[in-house]
Amino acid sequence: MKCLGASLPRPLSFLRPRSLMGQMMWAVAVALLLVQGLGAALVYRAQRESYEHGMLNAAAMSLLTERPGGSRPTLMRGRPFGPPLGGPPPRRFRLESNAALPVAAAERRDRDAEEELRAILAEQSFAIERIEVVHRTIGADPVARSGVAFHARVRDMPPDMIHDMMAQHLLVVAVKPQGQSDWLIARVRSPRAERILLGPLILQTLMIYIVLFGAVALILRRITRPLAALTRRVERFAASPDVIGQLPPSGPEDMRHLIVAHNAMEQRIASMLDEKDVMLGAIGHDLKTPLTALRVRIESVEDEGERRRMAGTIEDIVRTLDDILSLARVGRPSDPRERTEVSALVASVVEEYEDMGEPVDLGDTRRIVAELRPTWLRRALRNLIGNALRYGQRAQVTLRREGALAVVEIEDDGPGIPDDQIGAMMDPFIRGDPSRNSATGGAGLGLCLARAIADQHGGALILKNRRDGDGQVVGLTARLEIPAAV
Repeated sequence: MKCLGASLPRPLSFLRPRSLMGQMMWAVAVALLLVQGLGAALVYRAQRESYEHGMLNAAAMSLLTERPGGSRPTLMRGRPFGPPLGGPPPRRFRLESNAALPVAAAERRDRDAEEELRAILAEQSFAIERIEVVHRTIGADPVARSGVAFHARVRDMPPDMIHDMMAQHLLVVAVKPQGQSDWLIARVRSPRAERILLGPLILQTLMIYIVLFGAVALILRRITRPLAALTRRVERFAASPDVIGQLPPSGPEDMRHLIVAHNAMEQRIASMLDEKDVMLGAIGHDLKTPLTALRVRIESVEDEGERRRMAGTIEDIVRTLDDILSLARVGRPSDPRERTEVSALVASVVEEYEDMGEPVDLGDTRRIVAELRPTWLRRALRNLIGNALRYGQRAQVTLRREGALAVVEIEDDGPGIPDDQIGAMMDPFIRGDPSRNSATGGAGLGLCLARAIADQHGGALILKNRRDGDGQVVGLTARLEIPAAV
């Protein structure tokens, strides 16, 4: 037989990563981030290479068609051609010929682009001696800046648009043909590849997240809602097996089967508990009747000492039987909870012992109200105070509030309990060492019943040895915690 009132698991919370829905969403988010990040990186790399290749082809086209001897020899020495009046801003500036290299020594050259452009020109039989490729903004290039400024004046563009154009990306290609002293400079204007490619990739990722998260959330909601309802039902049934009705099946087919199986198990447990109550009631009736008859019969015993011993034995049997029946019924209390002033209840129990001349002192108390079953809590306090008097010769009772708990402490001056046996002492039919229990009798159900009553109210019973400054055990403290009313 086990002591009732085991602690229940905390309810599922869908706002914490520890919940099923939270863990699933986190897993989907991390997996999607890794997959989409890898895919976006590969797509971005391929598209950027294609984009830069197109810019180099535009620059090569300018070098091949506008150089002297090309298909359209429109070369103008010393300055670029401006855009047509009223036309759009130029994407590709006209070819420039200059004796001076336009690339500064401090500028970072694009070696990969230089090799690719060299290969493109070599395929077109364009022999070059040197090639240099750099990236700039339009505002940092004097030729491109003057061309855009001219276009802005003609079009009467606003300052903010001019500023945006000056910040755009410019690819500058300087080529020195073999046998010539001048450099041919081609300029291609375009936004940086990052600005063109990253935007669509980010938008695509966000759309995938929204669609996938929405679908996963709907599926998980169909699973977690009936699971949460089942959890609440299990908690209510564990707290009070007299809960009437069954949980209607809902959710996916697997969840429906689980709920149906739980309903069947719950009904079977309730039936077994009902049978147990009937059986215990019959046992209590059938045992107490012959015990009452024995009380009458021992009156015929002439030896007074023998008669007292027999009467004491019968009383021990009756007390043990009452403890067993109380422990069996504590999990299914029939009386409802009442809003009770705990300080008054504790004081009344202490007064009972004071009226009998027992050394029980009521220490500091404060007014605390709680929802509880007074009869059961009185039984727990009597068991704890009785143990303190039996093993420690006195009892000191205090009541205080700690947060949301009403805490009753009963202290004695006894020998305490070995630390490795404190937990076992609250199990049923477990008695302590001989030095503590040799003259006390009992079946070892008092502490177990007190703990079951505390658990029944959502609280706890904690035993702890009291020690002096030298670490020696000077008594035991029984701490009874009950949730206080708000």
